[in-house]
Amino acid sequence: MTEHVDRSEPEPAAAPVSSAVTPADAADAARLVAFGLQPKLQPARDQEYTELLRRYRENPPFARLADAVAAGLGLVVLEVSPRAGMAVTAAEDSVFAVRMGDYARRTSADSGDRFLHGLAHLAVAALAFPRPEDLADDGYIGRVSVNGVDAFVRQACRRLEERAEEQGENTDPATDAPGLEAAWRIWARRSATGATKDARRPAASTTGIVAKAVGFLTDSGFLHRTGDESGGTYRTTARYQLQVRDLAGGAAMAELLELGVVPVTDGTASLLPAEDTDDLDLVADAGLPFHS
Repeated sequence: MTEHVDRSEPEPAAAPVSSAVTPADAADAARLVAFGLQPKLQPARDQEYTELLRRYRENPPFARLADAVAAGLGLVVLEVSPRAGMAVTAAEDSVFAVRMGDYARRTSADSGDRFLHGLAHLAVAALAFPRPEDLADDGYIGRVSVNGVDAFVRQACRRLEERAEEQGENTDPATDAPGLEAAWRIWARRSATGATKDARRPAASTTGIVAKAVGFLTDSGFLHRTGDESGGTYRTTARYQLQVRDLAGGAAMAELLELGVVPVTDGTASLLPAEDTDDLDLVADAGLPFHS
């Protein structure tokens, strides 16, 4: 009689679905990041961009891969959504980071102008989103104008000068001092418009500096130009709201908003007084959206 030998073996476990990253996946993730580096590109106008955004939201491994590609380039992902696309900002050590000093030198060799350009960007952000709830509301659209920003800064300068006099501080120009306390002295003494033979706005005037700031923000996809009134009118984009939201904790931003000057939000030059507030420490070279 033949002995029966049970040679049966346990059923092998089902092979796990492969999660290996393919070259095609890496290429798609890099492509999505590349779309994010084109701030003026609207997802709704590009089918491939829209599809990659959908894949990011619905496929966690792909999302992690895209995040890793961005991180490798020194980029911080602020949001990935149909409204903002893949909104990224450059970390301080990124090759894509814009330095305030480099930006200012493109316009003027005057070392004092570095503070003015930083203050202009700070003022645009503060005027566009003057309240925390404005930054928190995804549907909020800020509106600014070149003349309105200049008027806002000049009223802030007057408030800073009053505070300096109250505290008995030296009001002589100090272009090498950091923060708003140095910038207001330079801004207040600078002509708002100046004059050229062909009636153009001089780049060194304060409205010229603001125009440079809003032009840069428009080219970067942060603002949209809406008209020519008041030196040029602009509205904010979702990307700019995310950018300002990411950087709004800076003390210089808070300093400008807490000076006792509350701007209206339609971009006009009308300003209203507010309650006095306690002084805040300043952060040097805190111009948005630059690295010092």
